[in-house]
Amino acid sequence: MLKKGCLIIGLFITCISNSQTIQSELEAVFEAYELMGMSVWVGTPGVSEQFHYGLRDLNRDLPINADTKYRIASVSKSVTALGLIKLYNDGLFDLDDDISEYLGYTIRNPQYPDIPITFRMVVSHTSSLQDGDGYNPFLQGTFNQLPVPNISEVLVSDGDYYTTNMWRTETPGTFFAYSNINFGLIGTLIEKISDERFDRYMKNEILDPLGLDASYNVRDLSDINDVAVLYRNNGGWQPQVDNYEGVVPSPPNIGDYTPGTNGIYFGPQGSLRISAEDTGFFLNYLASDGINTSLNISQDILQEMKAIAWNYDSTNGDNYFGLFNRWGLGLHHANVTTGDQICNLGTYDSFIGHPGEAFGLVSDAYFNTQQNISFALLINGIWNGYQLGENSSYYTVEEDVFEVLCTYFQETLTVSDITVDNTVLITPNPANKETSIILEEITTPISYTIYDSKGSFQNSGTLNNKSTTIDISALSRGVYFIKIKNNTTITTRKLLIR
Repeated sequence: MLKKGCLIIGLFITCISNSQTIQSELEAVFEAYELMGMSVWVGTPGVSEQFHYGLRDLNRDLPINADTKYRIASVSKSVTALGLIKLYNDGLFDLDDDISEYLGYTIRNPQYPDIPITFRMVVSHTSSLQDGDGYNPFLQGTFNQLPVPNISEVLVSDGDYYTTNMWRTETPGTFFAYSNINFGLIGTLIEKISDERFDRYMKNEILDPLGLDASYNVRDLSDINDVAVLYRNNGGWQPQVDNYEGVVPSPPNIGDYTPGTNGIYFGPQGSLRISAEDTGFFLNYLASDGINTSLNISQDILQEMKAIAWNYDSTNGDNYFGLFNRWGLGLHHANVTTGDQICNLGTYDSFIGHPGEAFGLVSDAYFNTQQNISFALLINGIWNGYQLGENSSYYTVEEDVFEVLCTYFQETLTVSDITVDNTVLITPNPANKETSIILEEITTPISYTIYDSKGSFQNSGTLNNKSTTIDISALSRGVYFIKIKNNTTITTRKLLIR
């Protein structure tokens, strides 16, 4: 790996240096692994950047760009979880309710018939469900059978696809076992409660309010040509999925489908198509507790979604070769042990998000609220396939991208945190119509700039006194960052506008 170092001469020059270096280092990873295509979005205090390499469609020679939508595999689960949390926020169920009451039939682990399976168990992978022998045949039936089979056919003991190993032997609620069937069940519950098809509910209630050009149904996307084909090397690059060649696919042949029958059909477990930048916007929504969007979910409920629901103690779960050690509700807490390390343990707090892989794709999307950093990594094909990492349970290509990003984060945060000449206080904070920037001392005029949580410029001005009141009445509710700089000092402060 190439190593980088930047001379701190001021924010503008430093940002250019960091951007140029991360771009070249990511390109080196792209070339070393002979990737088909790769997008990386990074967010640091007040700034976001994105980088794109390679092709989204080999046969048509179409490059990866900012509009490219990837089928992001299991990262989709975190977005699906937010769809369920929205219904919880609206008071339509409680997380500890028995899901059977909403499905209209009884779902139980046959070995524990008296223990209800709850929403909280399903969304935290502690339901005792797993992808047993019946799961793949059920998937085949889902996509090839009319009418679409009810999900009960693989969950209930007299179902046509049921196998005894769809359920684990541990008591429901006590043992973590990551599985796709949990999120197929969540998609079905979303349909049952909302009385709307899963893909339509997610588009109308989650993705559109967040302002994202994304969907679990590719027919909803603004341009089918933006979709990245996913590839594997099978004696040469071979398309695996999403090889649409510019033609919008026909509507799904699902007959008179009734919402709440089988949400798996619409891919709640892994079929969201979305760009790296929009994935970053989704991360920002969670990291900021939903501030400054049209998707209104209470901060307390979003914090409950992010809180630790399961913590590995060496006996209470399958930690997936060391990768899964802590989970919230549909959210992976990484950077806890060496197995799930993203950046230096002890220096960085946990990263919250989700990894994914399918059909040759690798995806990662994580945010870190303590250091206020986030990233999305999307790859649509690796020439040498999946290779387990040397220092963690991530793949080697992920480890090398993480190394580049962590160095970038460290240098950016070091620049942002320099406070040699003055101490800065922002008060009141949270604020409404105005706030004050208070300096410990000032000898020459100092400039300040305000950015929103997506890194977009909002306002700027000059500080001439130790205390300066600034008008923020034109700024909408949300999280902002104030960068204050003179020739040798750069300070970043977070401002919350309510």
